[in-house]
Amino acid sequence: KAFTVYVLGISLHRSFLQQGAGPTVGLSGLVASLTICIVGVVGMRGTTQQPQLFLGMILILVFTEVLGLQSLIVALILATK
Repeated sequence: KAFTVYVLGISLHRSFLQQGAGPTVGLSGLVASLTICIVGVVGMRGTTQQPQLFLGMILILVFTEVLGLQSLIVALILATK
């Protein structure tokens, strides 16, 4: 068997996994929200000049939101291992 270190009843391996899950969600959520902000501002300015850009802007916004959700899924996998 492998040597396992326990601190306050939680293994060291599990505590590092849970500690890594927090920044995973936090940083990628921050990046996703900044991307959504930039795309929203630039997209609305472009849509006022050319209305056919609206659908492309919405698609880009959806894809950037998926990045935030993907990080949440990765963090859940890390925290439940």
